[in-house]
Amino acid sequence: MGIREVTAQRCSPLVRDPLSVDQADQVSSVFKALADPVRLRLFSLIASHAGGEACVCDISPAVDVSQPTISHHLKVLKAAGLLESERRASWVHYRVIPESLAMLTAILAPAQDTLTAESPS
Repeated sequence: MGIREVTAQRCSPLVRDPLSVDQADQVSSVFKALADPVRLRLFSLIASHAGGEACVCDISPAVDVSQPTISHHLKVLKAAGLLESERRASWVHYRVIPESLAMLTAILAPAQDTLTAESPS
């Protein structure tokens, strides 16, 4: 048996399209934004609120950093395309962009064909 036949036997077939180079570039900036524990926590706090929206006043007490630091982290999450904001009176309300959350879910979820093939009958 040649090397090609051995390699072919070890590799499982693709069950969905992998990320393109452009998609990987775009998604890597999202993961870089979420790589900081404070930003990940802030994103999670906002996503956990009803409608995926929270006022800064609601999330600030949950993280042990200064208000300017929170603002910086929220700015990074906005720049990565994960959040959008709206000023209401003296507070800013942040909301998770549903398409961004759906994109992350699709990338991180295992392919359904793989789950089906590996599930015990």
